[in-house]
Amino acid sequence: MLASVTSVEEALIALDAGVDMIDLKNPSAGALGALEPALVKRIVLEIDRRRMVSATIGDLAMEPSLIVKATKMMIETGVDVVKIGFFGQRNYIDCLEALKSLSAKNKLIAVLFADENPDFSLLPLIAEAGFYGVMLDTANKSNGHLLSYLSVDELLEFVTCSLALRLETGLAGSIQAGHIKALRGIKPSYLGFRGALCEHNKRVLGLDPIKVLNIKNMLH
Repeated sequence: MLASVTSVEEALIALDAGVDMIDLKNPSAGALGALEPALVKRIVLEIDRRRMVSATIGDLAMEPSLIVKATKMMIETGVDVVKIGFFGQRNYIDCLEALKSLSAKNKLIAVLFADENPDFSLLPLIAEAGFYGVMLDTANKSNGHLLSYLSVDELLEFVTCSLALRLETGLAGSIQAGHIKALRGIKPSYLGFRGALCEHNKRVLGLDPIKVLNIKNMLH
């Protein structure tokens, strides 16, 4: 289970609930909005290697120099994993090539978006670029959830192909408790949550510790 958090306090809630990966993100700044590096460093120090910590670099244009700079900045905070959104439909290959020097020594996850016609033929190229993993998410959080865009069979294809390439594989995108049974059957490496863990199921509100525990228990 991956849980996205916005603060030290929320990170500790996720830690106490036994979440497997604590994901640092600013939901008010987009699908993969980034937290300030200073805050990310504080959270990393507070978690102190007790759980894997990931962080997003922001909703950035697919410009290699921009992506590399933001990725380097987040790596320097000490997080275990950096998540990079592959938005739109262009410059993917150039960005993957530019990130090879970083992926050789760091764990990078490429995030593809179910509501942007993701191209699964990119999966071998992501693996060849040395990435640690790949995720499916949704870019627009107001127009439905992961299963609004891709069928269970399409998600199974994504997961099967990714795992065959030895990529850690995550599914996210406004996933709710009611989606867990179908998605667990696909057997991704993990499922990612934000809104389902929050007050009133709104991703920009605070984490509800009871909801975090409930979702965690449903995954066992």
